Amino acid sequence: MTATVLVVDDEPDLKDVILQHFERQIGDGQISFLFAHDGLEALQSVQGNPQIEVVLLDLNMPRLDGLSTLQKLQQADDMKSTIIVSAYGDMENIRGAMNRGAFDFVTKPIDLEDLELTLKKTIRHVGMMRDIRRRQLEAERAHTSLSRYFSPQLATRLARGSESDGMNAHSREIGVIFTDITGFLSLVEKMPPSILGDLLNEYMFGMTEIVFNYEGTVAKVVGDAIQVLFNAPADQADYATRAISCAHALDGWAENFRLRWKQRDVDFGSTRIGVHAGTALVGNFGGERFFDYTAHGDTMNTVARLEAANKFLGTRICASGAVAGRADRFHGRPIGELMLRGRSEPIQAFEPMSAADFATENTAGYLKAYAKLEGKEADALPAFAALVANNAGDRLAGYHLRRLLNGAGGVQIRLE
Repeated sequence: MTATVLVVDDEPDLKDVILQHFERQIGDGQISFLFAHDGLEALQSVQGNPQIEVVLLDLNMPRLDGLSTLQKLQQADDMKSTIIVSAYGDMENIRGAMNRGAFDFVTKPIDLEDLELTLKKTIRHVGMMRDIRRRQLEAERAHTSLSRYFSPQLATRLARGSESDGMNAHSREIGVIFTDITGFLSLVEKMPPSILGDLLNEYMFGMTEIVFNYEGTVAKVVGDAIQVLFNAPADQADYATRAISCAHALDGWAENFRLRWKQRDVDFGSTRIGVHAGTALVGNFGGERFFDYTAHGDTMNTVARLEAANKFLGTRICASGAVAGRADRFHGRPIGELMLRGRSEPIQAFEPMSAADFATENTAGYLKAYAKLEGKEADALPAFAALVANNAGDRLAGYHLRRLLNGAGGVQIRLE
């Protein structure tokens, strides 16, 4: 690539001297020169020739001196690399120019060999800066494109070209959320595609924005279901707390969304959420041609089962004891020891709650009734009956009451 240098000097013979000295480089296309006699001509030339990258600038010129010209050049968006030319005894002005952003200087009378070396060094610097700017622009464009589909963490890694940095499959501790919508398949069958498209796009946009606010990674979107990872790909020491907080936020937004569409006579189902923490195999499982950053293993199967358990329990969020125990200041009601399909051991489950909801009399009554259930006490049934009588909307209490009425006792619950 030819480097274009603008020479700004009022000496009449300098043009011929420079063209003669650099004749070979000019002929080889390595360098080209433009000339201006003062600062005003220089600014006009720069404006009309955007290919100029280096300015050889004399400090002492008529109309507009070199320091004023340098200042105006530095104010432009596309700053040029400037080499100052001045008398050897004028070091004060040379230092002033260097402080204002000049790249280098040569002294008069100009030593052409020294000028050639200085130009080579400056042109190398220009090339390096050009390459850095190009890489920055490419990274910004890639990040902008990837951010439409991936979480900011993952988009940043991909834009940097860091696929191997946490992208290769490896085992790590993660927090995970799995969400699903009740009755979605029947909604798909009844609703016109144009309305369904707007509905689902609005829902997915709102849900994923919340995930990104908590710096989670959307690993999968399958139909109406969303799989979210925390502590992957980047380390997050508070991943369990993030997962619980994100689940609360998702639940609140999804309920508001459902009610808004209900006012428009659209029966959009509730969003059920499972939250868990554990070890999983995490990385890109898309092979050489596709990118599929996700997680596999028992942790992922368990969180899906927890999400599905909400359907039977009457809850909207079901969190495992593993994630609840690792989260800071967790508030929630114990659900029981769930025997999930495909597992040989029960898993402790909780219904996460806000601090305000946890502090209510209803929650206190539930905790007392649950303690009786856990101890298999005979008065567990009337305790839950009283809860349901006082708050018919407490579906989890209603679930335990039905179990007791059907002869079940204790807190171990088998779900198929």
